[in-house]
Amino acid sequence: MKTQNTLQVILTRNQNNKKEFLMLKRTESRGGFWQPITGRLEDEKPEEGAMRELKEETGIEEIIKISKISEFPNGQADGMEFVFLIEVDSSMKINLDCNVDIEKEHDEFKWCDIDEATKLAKWPQYKEALEKLK
Repeated sequence: MKTQNTLQVILTRNQNNKKEFLMLKRTESRGGFWQPITGRLEDEKPEEGAMRELKEETGIEEIIKISKISEFPNGQADGMEFVFLIEVDSSMKINLDCNVDIEKEHDEFKWCDIDEATKLAKWPQYKEALEKLK
C-alpha cells in the first residue's frame, strides 16, 4: 500500500494592519464544511505540493513567504500531514473556479481573523494548526 501524505495550507494576508486567514467552504456534495486549503501530495516535495494546491484551489501563484509550521501522522498507514503557512499580498484575488480539470471542491470563501477561522474549521487537525498561529 502506497503511503498517502496530505497537506494543509493556511493562507494569510495583511489587510488594514490585521492578519486575515482564508477559509474555504466545501460544496454540499463534499460535506459543506469550512477548512483551509487541503490536498494530497503527489510525486513531489511537501512545499511543491503546497504551492500546487494553492494554485489549484485559489488560482494564486505569487506569494510573499511560505513556512512549514508542523507535520504529524495523518492516520493513513505511515502517512504524514504537512502544514504550511503561506502569506500573500492583500491584492491577490481568490478564484474558486480556476481549475476546470477537477470537480468543483469549494463554493464559498471567507477571509477572517484567527479566532473566527478556528471556530469555522470543522476538523480537530485544522483547529490545532490554526491554534499554533495565535
